[in-house]
Amino acid sequence: MKDAFGAPQSLLVLGGTSEIALATARRCLAGRTRTVWLAGRPSPALDQAAARLREDAASLAPAGAEVTVRTVAFDALAPETHEEVLGKVFAEGDLDMALLAFGVLGDQRRDEHDPAAAVRVAQTNYTGAVSAGLVCAQAMRVQGHGSLVVLSSVAAERPRRANFLYGSSKAGLDAFAQGLGDALHGSGVHVMVVRPGFVRTRMTEGLEPAPFATTAEAVAEAIEGGMRRRAHTVWAPPALRPVMSVLRHLPRGLFRRIPS
Repeated sequence: MKDAFGAPQSLLVLGGTSEIALATARRCLAGRTRTVWLAGRPSPALDQAAARLREDAASLAPAGAEVTVRTVAFDALAPETHEEVLGKVFAEGDLDMALLAFGVLGDQRRDEHDPAAAVRVAQTNYTGAVSAGLVCAQAMRVQGHGSLVVLSSVAAERPRRANFLYGSSKAGLDAFAQGLGDALHGSGVHVMVVRPGFVRTRMTEGLEPAPFATTAEAVAEAIEGGMRRRAHTVWAPPALRPVMSVLRHLPRGLFRRIPS
């Protein structure tokens, strides 16, 4: 159960190798979190992420605190398995927070000419997230409490020519999460949408950083602050909110002139 400041004792990460999610998990471990589930496709990377988190817990958690970090096989592209897989996690005990952090950037130029690849981006970022989000939301509704944190993107606000496949999938996810939050109002379940800008991670390695570029650690700090305030939407960095408000209302002809 979360404390008065919204700090979770248990955390489920959907997308267990996400750098933003792992940075968030480390901040949680420095607080009251003592159980972490890392969900993702079985891989050496997932096992290594869990091992590193266990090592970090030794120095982050208070002396004497018992911390458990476990992995669970989860595939965003296999929604028919989500109820069974995630149901087993929730059956182990109440979960205070679920962080939906999986997603793929794709390759816009290539994927425009490969419909199957474009569909995989959409299925991972949107339909897979809809399935997992609904399963978590229902389980939290049954237990009577919990927070579902959804990693959207600033690209969801107005997808550009250079990223409209990724941006449109995140726009769908963003709208879904906002609506889910409204549907859960009064149930004890809190939904928070996080809209990071360009984040320097492995996923963006080799790309030219956009203005207001940030780090996984800075986004994790924003998530922690948003949880404390029980915010519905968090921008990372906060300066993106007024910037995107302007860009969202630019006439289309002017918007097209913005460098990709």
